[in-house]
Amino acid sequence: MSLRGKRKKWILMPNKEKLLLLDCTLRDGGFINDWEFGHENIMNIFERAVSAGTDIIELGFIDERRSFDINRTIMPDGEAVDKIFEGLDKGGSMLVGMIDYGTCSADRIKPCSESIMDGIRVIFKKKNMREAVAFCGELKDKGYRVFVQPVSITSYSDEEMSLLVDMVNDLSPEAMSMVDTYGLLHEGNLLHYFDLMDGRLDKHIKMGYHAHNNFQLGYSNSIALMERNMAKPEAERRTLVVDGSSFGMGKGAGNAPIELLAMYMNSHFGRNFDISQMLETIDVSIMNIYLKLPWGYSLKYFLAASNDCHPNYVQHLMQKRTLSVKSVNEILDSIAPKEKLAYNAEHIEALYREYQQNEINDDRALEGLSGELAASPVLVLGPGKTIQTQKSDIQAFVAKNKPVVIAINYEPEDIYADYIFVTNAKRYVTLEGHLTGRAKIIATSNITRARGSFDYQVDYGSLIDPNFEIPDSSLIMLMRLFTKLGVTSVNLAGFDGYTSNSGDNYFNIAMEYAFVKDIADTLNDYTKKALGELSKSLDITFLTKSHYQD
Repeated sequence: MSLRGKRKKWILMPNKEKLLLLDCTLRDGGFINDWEFGHENIMNIFERAVSAGTDIIELGFIDERRSFDINRTIMPDGEAVDKIFEGLDKGGSMLVGMIDYGTCSADRIKPCSESIMDGIRVIFKKKNMREAVAFCGELKDKGYRVFVQPVSITSYSDEEMSLLVDMVNDLSPEAMSMVDTYGLLHEGNLLHYFDLMDGRLDKHIKMGYHAHNNFQLGYSNSIALMERNMAKPEAERRTLVVDGSSFGMGKGAGNAPIELLAMYMNSHFGRNFDISQMLETIDVSIMNIYLKLPWGYSLKYFLAASNDCHPNYVQHLMQKRTLSVKSVNEILDSIAPKEKLAYNAEHIEALYREYQQNEINDDRALEGLSGELAASPVLVLGPGKTIQTQKSDIQAFVAKNKPVVIAINYEPEDIYADYIFVTNAKRYVTLEGHLTGRAKIIATSNITRARGSFDYQVDYGSLIDPNFEIPDSSLIMLMRLFTKLGVTSVNLAGFDGYTSNSGDNYFNIAMEYAFVKDIADTLNDYTKKALGELSKSLDITFLTKSHYQD
């Protein structure tokens, strides 16, 4: 039997108003491209949404902090909305805008009777729910059909949600939505919130669901919610508004794809959306954006959702390029509950430094290394391009001086290294499977092995500079280690310093840090200054060209 034959069949709805489809492409999709769709694409997305028979079309954000731009669907006031969409036939669709509470005053919204908009959706954080509901009342007084949209619904306890529902009942708006901002809901949690709200919310108020795809559940959760509602006797069904966007375009991991939702509603609930119009939208106006600025399920958004936290925490940690995914996950797990959904840069940085400072007693390691290094010439190899362009000079130095060779965070192919100094967990994970076993490993205490122990492990916290924005410069950490070991002179090769040109800083482009181009001069100045201080006790010689030299 085909899959089509196995699908559950529902009695066709006698009234389509029990299940409505909302297109949020022009609003939520704008998080991807800063709402710059271009006026022609805006018109195409809108007109095809109307032609597809979409029940509700969200036109974009209304945000008084932004200036008018006919190519963008983030607009400073109601007047700007009309300028962009004037003259268009909305067919049978309801048109709505969205306001993030606190970003646009009611004074900038003209009466509904004078606007192309039929309604306004208002999103707000839990801490602002009383003020936001009052603001919704102001918009309702202007004649708008108001949608109350509490974001991060998973942050509400049952008691808090019940309180909010009671406030919404007093307001009597068009709808109240469950907004899963960070895609944290699984089916059981979603249906719990639905049952709680459905049992308490006045029956004439519609309920909505806005999904995100961090767990790839936007579509399946929407199906579960529709089926839960439509399985009830007709008299008990709540009118349900389900959000979707073209090709899932939206913030973070994206939304439930509207073309999939429409397909399911057509085949299971008797709707008659024109899917071909939705596919034309994707082909003409969305795919070019996707190819340049892709969205969707990713490791970043999985890590955020699985730790019930704001995605910017993941971004903060992964941009450092010093942590393995395992370490990132462990730090995310330690975020204070009250900080999880409201991004706090200082909090995550403090947790990062605390995690890295895995203090150990390294007296025995220092004693062993001191005996091996203090009496020999030392050559330290970095990953700059001069390690290749000046390779013959380096090899000549090695042949003549027979130094102890230490490479930082990689194992050279053409020059034998006696030691590899490892400070970067992410690079060690990549490096581990390719080690020849010839070099001994000196690892800082923030690095862990899957099996066994390192030849030498030294305390990370005693080597970093907590006063610098990037405290764990591997070169400076090794230089500080040398001062502990009694090394008096060191030769450096492959420490070229940084430029703002991506791809110019390492002999292997895979080692590039994305953030370096923005702070190249800062890094160079800091390293030069730090080496200057260290040179009071260390004789430092550069064998290759470097921005760290005067």
